[in-house]
Amino acid sequence: MNLLILAASVLASVAVLAHFASIAIIIPRFRRRDCVIHASPCVSILRPVCGVENFIEQTLESTFLLDYPSYEIVFCVADRNDPVIAIVQKLIAAYPSIEAKLLIGNAAVSSNPKLNNLIKGWHGSRHEWTIMADSNVLMPKDYIQRMLTVWRVDTGLVCSPPVGSMPQNLWAELECMFLNTYQARWQLFADTIGLAFAQGKSMLWSRDRLDASGSIEALAHEAAEDAAATKIVHEMGLKIRLVSHPFVQPLGCRSASAVWQRQVRWARLRRKTFPWFFVPEILVGVVPPIALWCLVAIAQGWSVTITIASLVSTWYAAEAILARCAGWHFSLWSIVVCILRDALLPMLWICAWARDDFEWRGTLMTVAFKSAPEKRSSYPLLSQK
Repeated sequence: MNLLILAASVLASVAVLAHFASIAIIIPRFRRRDCVIHASPCVSILRPVCGVENFIEQTLESTFLLDYPSYEIVFCVADRNDPVIAIVQKLIAAYPSIEAKLLIGNAAVSSNPKLNNLIKGWHGSRHEWTIMADSNVLMPKDYIQRMLTVWRVDTGLVCSPPVGSMPQNLWAELECMFLNTYQARWQLFADTIGLAFAQGKSMLWSRDRLDASGSIEALAHEAAEDAAATKIVHEMGLKIRLVSHPFVQPLGCRSASAVWQRQVRWARLRRKTFPWFFVPEILVGVVPPIALWCLVAIAQGWSVTITIASLVSTWYAAEAILARCAGWHFSLWSIVVCILRDALLPMLWICAWARDDFEWRGTLMTVAFKSAPEKRSSYPLLSQK
């Protein structure tokens, strides 16, 4: 065996072992029972909203249905003409017993629209424990408890990656497979081995700890608030922890361009923020190990067909087992979509290096980012109970 074939064999083995190890290591966490919290501190939930998304009324209403004794909800909208305002107002009126308010305004302190929208909510909320939760997160009744129970003395942030559910077309199915047995798997694996990083879908903060590092405005130091959060928490010498069972995001229908643009955006942000962790992503997915094992098979005189069939069948069987153990969406159709996903991963990795810019909710952004100086709100802040 020459050096080229030996190198191909080693790389292929590493990729395959990483795939199966990441699955085997995180499966036990789905059998874990979260610790019972004996105290119920008051909690503020900040929900930035922008536009009418799929299932928006259902996801926002879930915030009012939490089984928790004391919390406030602060909805944040940037544009006073946003059609989602009517939905938020209807929900606030429907649940008068829940402390909730709507803040309208935009503080342009960075190129990140979500962060600009959230700033007024941070300064307009009251409680030490504060959760930032995207509008498309569907909260279970024990949402707050599941966030708080992960907190330890050395914790700086508790997060949850999104898990896709209720896909209603091919492209939503593809997004589901990106989110679940690919991205959520690797994030949970990183958490399990002590290398967790922030995910902006759901973030639980101790207000005092973030304020000591420059308050919410410090999250403008990176193009993405979760990347900035990761660096801030590590600089504090604290740890990021993930919930045992991630919270779902109902998908509905998706377009091919929306799914691809979202994945490119996240890939470019990962490449810019944590380049040394992004480089090995070229080996993630079934395509690189198939190519490498085919090279080895040809050199060794093995059957290429049997080599490919063996690897593909065991590869996706492991993902199916993971989805079943975690209670995530997965079907026979999902296997076909997983193959499409993995075929796109090398292209995604290349696209991440090709350019720095991306579009998010109609706003052109770039990972070659410098935070803007703090500016006043673009119009007066409006508060509605």
